[in-house]
Amino acid sequence: MLNFVLFGPPGAGKGTQSQKLIEKYQLIHISTGDLFRAHIKNQSSLGQQVSQLIADGQLVPDAITIAMLEEEVDKNPEAKGIIFDGFPRTVPQAQALDEFLESKGTAISGVIALDVDQDELCKRIAQRQIETGRIDDQADKLQKRIEEYFNKTVHVLPYYEAQNKLVKVNGIGKIDTIFAELSAVVDQY
Repeated sequence: MLNFVLFGPPGAGKGTQSQKLIEKYQLIHISTGDLFRAHIKNQSSLGQQVSQLIADGQLVPDAITIAMLEEEVDKNPEAKGIIFDGFPRTVPQAQALDEFLESKGTAISGVIALDVDQDELCKRIAQRQIETGRIDDQADKLQKRIEEYFNKTVHVLPYYEAQNKLVKVNGIGKIDTIFAELSAVVDQY
């Protein structure tokens, strides 16, 4: 199984690039953001909890996130592989993901980090907010999400680097150029 974590700050292009990778490699895309939004839209009890946390610009607790993720993986037992988008965001989440995948007889093949500076992120998210109206892209929430990434989430990278699974890709440029670089990484596995 080809299992990848597509890593990067909000607005780095993870969703856009995931779609292209899914089409090319027939992978399943699991985005914690999409899972959260689906639960919120369906107004499940979990969705109501997640809604308040996201509205406040906070990360969803590991136990909730991991349970949702495991449920989604279990829905796709015949998958050729999975792209994890927006997860893990902490070292304990990365460890929990490793343990869960090991229990399924698989592992993370690689971690691809899209490298994008904060100025570019702000431009992209402002544009995305205009186009989609996503509540988590509003200016007051945006800075908090970016700070969360650079203060907390980025610390997951050394965990994967120690396992020789981390590859960084420049996330600034034309979508197709970035995709070609991502494909070159995936093709190594």
